[in-house]
Amino acid sequence: MEQKQLRWFTVGLIAFNMVWGLGNVVNNYAQQGISVVTSWVLILVLYFIPYALIVGQLGSTFKDSSGGVSSWVQNTSTKRLAYYAAWTYWVVHIPYLAQKPQLVLIAFGWAIQGNGNIVNNFSVVGITLISLAIFLVFLLLSTKGLMTLKVIGGMAGTAIFVMSMLFILLAVGAPMMNSTVEFATPHMNKISTYIPKFDFSYFTTVSMLVFAVGGAEKISPYVNSMRNPAKEFPKGMIFLAAMVGVSAVLGSFAMGMLFTSNNIPEDLMANGAYTAFQLLGEYYGVGNLLMIIYAITNGIGQISALAFSIDAPLQILLADADPDFVPASLRKRSKKGTLVNGYLLTGILVSIIIVLPMFGIDNIKELVKWLTNLNSVVMPMRYLWVFFAYMMLNKAYKNYTSEYKFIKNPKIAFGFGLWCFLFTAFACILGMVPKIDFAADPKAWFFQLASNVITPVVLILLGMILPALARRDKKKAQIN
Repeated sequence: MEQKQLRWFTVGLIAFNMVWGLGNVVNNYAQQGISVVTSWVLILVLYFIPYALIVGQLGSTFKDSSGGVSSWVQNTSTKRLAYYAAWTYWVVHIPYLAQKPQLVLIAFGWAIQGNGNIVNNFSVVGITLISLAIFLVFLLLSTKGLMTLKVIGGMAGTAIFVMSMLFILLAVGAPMMNSTVEFATPHMNKISTYIPKFDFSYFTTVSMLVFAVGGAEKISPYVNSMRNPAKEFPKGMIFLAAMVGVSAVLGSFAMGMLFTSNNIPEDLMANGAYTAFQLLGEYYGVGNLLMIIYAITNGIGQISALAFSIDAPLQILLADADPDFVPASLRKRSKKGTLVNGYLLTGILVSIIIVLPMFGIDNIKELVKWLTNLNSVVMPMRYLWVFFAYMMLNKAYKNYTSEYKFIKNPKIAFGFGLWCFLFTAFACILGMVPKIDFAADPKAWFFQLASNVITPVVLILLGMILPALARRDKKKAQIN
């Protein structure tokens, strides 16, 4: 049977499931309001489409490389830079893991109580301790290799996809089916309502958009499984961008119907999706049914993501780690094959991030917003290596062959890689600026700024320590 069976629409659907989720709509609406509709269009055209097509060429060129981004970097530059790419891919998951326990609490709180009070009634200290306990439990479970959680995660991922589509269809259809439904945001029939104010404050929110559309490098293994990569992959990515665009625009429009853009609730990032499903259930006479289904599926998805994201990035970093850069102690495995010290390092770093808010954040609403924004600053740092590898590929284009090329002219291609690299860096740096009013709470503002700057710097610097420890191991081995 012909192995190359995937068509463009299949790859587009696979990629959509990998990069998109309802949280992207809620989080960006919470920061920009209804004007985010224009921002979605701009980010898709100027950043996401080139990003996805760049990933396609890298995946096609290095089709036999199993290490993903780090393999691309190693093939186009040096082993040392490949190590830093692998380290970055792993370490950016630390804040991501730190937020998952809170999201699990919020999801099941809504499923059980029908509101967000189960979290809002706790102090930051209480939430921190509960979140730490949840994380440590799943850290322990992950060392047991529970495949069941990954299966549940796949089921939950499908359910979340269906619920996201259902939300958009129901919200947009609500005013057509029920004349009593009114738009929460005024003047949604005027173009001026959707035009952002391109000031400094606006650009500090761009990192959340980049965070939302990132992760396209996960689709690279599918490029060479297509019937005709050169022709079909671009079609698949345009199809992907169209689906993301429709979901983002209609989803944001739906949020504008349910939540006023001029007075966005402070807890929208934490509770917005649940409140939205609750309102839609009321519109259609099914009570809390939609919200409960969403809360349960989302809770299961968060649990699975927590367990899977503890193990998978660690395996990428340490499974085939170069002894020149990673010390033997970190590569140590138990009899069952568990990366014992790798899990210990993960546990220490994530626990620090979980506990950190106790020293500068006063309520759960700000805690969720801070961690979400911290993730939008840290997570896109791994995309920088994708664009670096693409630039290096085009500098030495004569040494490589590919079934699919984004742009045939290597100089123009290099320019696209540089643009995406600089735009990502720009978004990450400005994203460090706190999204709270300085005058209202100077202490919290300085805490968030310091933590947003120090966290990524410290996480990257930690990666520079391991090669020094590896060199020490080698010297000891030579002496002995």
